[in-house]
Amino acid sequence: MGTTIVFHIDVNSAFLSWSALKRLQLDPDCLDLRTVPSAVGGDEEARHGVVLAKSMPAKKYGVTTGEPLAAAKRKCPNLIVIRPDFSVYVEQSNRLRKLLGRYTDQVIPYSIDEAWAQFDGFEKLYGDPAQFANRLREEIKAELGFTVNIGVSTNKLLSKTAGDFKKPDLVHTLFPEEIPRKLWPLPVGKLLFCGHAAQEKLKSLGIYTIGDLAQADRGMICAHMKKHGEMLWNFAWGRESDDMFSVQEENKGCGNSVTTPVDVTSVAYAKQILLSLCETVGIRLRADHRKACGVSVGMRTSSFENSSRQMQLDSSTDVTEEIFDAAFTLLMRMWDGHKPLRLLNVTATRLTNEEYRQYNLFDHVDYEKLERANKAIDSIRARFGEDSVMRASFLTGNVSPTSGGLNKEKRKEKGHL
Repeated sequence: MGTTIVFHIDVNSAFLSWSALKRLQLDPDCLDLRTVPSAVGGDEEARHGVVLAKSMPAKKYGVTTGEPLAAAKRKCPNLIVIRPDFSVYVEQSNRLRKLLGRYTDQVIPYSIDEAWAQFDGFEKLYGDPAQFANRLREEIKAELGFTVNIGVSTNKLLSKTAGDFKKPDLVHTLFPEEIPRKLWPLPVGKLLFCGHAAQEKLKSLGIYTIGDLAQADRGMICAHMKKHGEMLWNFAWGRESDDMFSVQEENKGCGNSVTTPVDVTSVAYAKQILLSLCETVGIRLRADHRKACGVSVGMRTSSFENSSRQMQLDSSTDVTEEIFDAAFTLLMRMWDGHKPLRLLNVTATRLTNEEYRQYNLFDHVDYEKLERANKAIDSIRARFGEDSVMRASFLTGNVSPTSGGLNKEKRKEKGHL
């Protein structure tokens, strides 16, 4: 068996680029938002809108993703702010994954605007990895109309890290032999999952660069930072654990995950998040005219322990309620409701174009009626915005009615551009 090569494909300023493309499709003469200071933003009138994505010209003014829109406008008074449109983002994400599927059957989504493409026996298929990555990058730009960064390596961790080196519209490699030269001089905060608290803890130990961490005593790091510290130490050497990305890797179908803003410590909160994820998965299934024969649920605890369960369904389905019932059952099989969770994932697996239903004499649910209702809701959301229709359980609380790849702030706007 030949070399395994992994590409990490990340759409540059995805929400801004995809929204700009949609506007140009509707009116080819309109302003291309990518060429002027612009941003996709949340609810400005509610005083807690944030920048979700910004154009390169906006970046030159110092506008950053995640900052309040008010602060962004102080930096750039002429900033054009548009509303997010999740239905457009799902459509474009699916286009990208379909294109990647021409070259490998191992396309592994990580978020709505990121995916890995794994190639086994690469050199026999496509030759030099960096050269092929550049051809793929140009093909995406020419055919889909937006730019991507592609990171190239031998595992998911290193390919994702490489893709973040410098943007936009570039290819970077980070093979194991390149780690000392390309990775170790970087600030330790550039490591995946090394947040502000971890950075401060490492700084207190005299560790400022990734190289410092790699050369530090592993036992000392583990003593101060437990399992999280051990994981970061391994990352500094380019090593990922077997289950590091298992929550996403199970996805041979259609899935979404969300990292929660606060730890999940109650069944009620977990239930809402699962329903929110299932809504998005259902939307994507129906948009692709696919049905799922199985459901998989993954979770990650606050101490970075991964678990997953899956089940086969009695009948193929694209009904949100059926997917949710299975997902909630699976979660309750592996979670005691007490250990804090930081990530949840729902994946519709074993997708099919065939329609069949195994009817149960004791099951009185009218699934055909639910199917019609789901499709009607999709139509309303496509026309008036995804929050134009929502379940009553989402009227209160801070969980978005549709999650996965976007947080609540990124999709609370109503209506199209």
